[in-house]
Amino acid sequence: MDVVNQLVAQGQFRVLKVPLGFIKILEWFFAIFAFSTCGSYSGMFRMSVECKNRTDSDLSIEVEFEYPFRLHQVYFDAPTCKGGSTDRVFLIGNYSSSAEFFVTIGVFGFLYSTVALGIYVFFFEKYKENNKGPLIDLGVTAVFAFMWLVSSAAWAKGLSDVKTATDPDEVKTTIPACNVEGNRCREVHDPVMSGLNTSVAFGFINLVLWVGNLWFVFKETGIIAPFMRAPPPQAKPAPDAYGQQGEYEPDPYASNQGGYQPNYSQQGYNQDAEYGQGYAQQGAPTSFSNQM
Repeated sequence: MDVVNQLVAQGQFRVLKVPLGFIKILEWFFAIFAFSTCGSYSGMFRMSVECKNRTDSDLSIEVEFEYPFRLHQVYFDAPTCKGGSTDRVFLIGNYSSSAEFFVTIGVFGFLYSTVALGIYVFFFEKYKENNKGPLIDLGVTAVFAFMWLVSSAAWAKGLSDVKTATDPDEVKTTIPACNVEGNRCREVHDPVMSGLNTSVAFGFINLVLWVGNLWFVFKETGIIAPFMRAPPPQAKPAPDAYGQQGEYEPDPYASNQGGYQPNYSQQGYNQDAEYGQGYAQQGAPTSFSNQM
């Protein structure tokens, strides 16, 4: 009990929230639905044979069949309409191979999903160690995806044949008394095939789940990591760099029209210099005291 509590305490149950673990849970559930709906099936149909002599008739001939659908071993007694005697009539076909193959893939898919979920939760670090766990998981997942495709397609064809072999309209053609004029054979109850139809649907759902899970297991292998390049960081422009980057372009007419400003200080300096030179050449006027 202490070991169990320790494992539960160390379990990484958050992996069940990511696609890798969540899809594995779906695979676990749908594998159960697939093999259980097929492997536990049992059906029945009923028909009647009305003879010319009513005392020889049998109005309720019940025929039962079940998984694995070895119908050639299923038989029933039908009246011959001749003095109360009966004939033993067998159904036609053996469809056990496709049915058993489908159920086998479902059971093994369920078992592998259980083991994989346990590894994800309790040994996820060892699972990713040296990249061996993801690679093995990827290979097994690919094999199961292919097996679900083959088994589901085979069982869909097998189910179609089972429906034909257990159709009362087809079965009555194998009864000798039904081929005699004056006798009448008819179906009373058709077999219910909804459970088997559901099993085929679950098979193809499992195919979609296992194929989709290939991508998430492949990502865990790290094979794609060297091909994944992070986008280059985008540097923010400096506040004083707008003029260099072209965000602000000055008006080209500003320097020729409104932007002209004369250098008054330089102009005034040149005029004072010219005036000083002319004054020196003419001679300075005599002081007011000498003129007086």
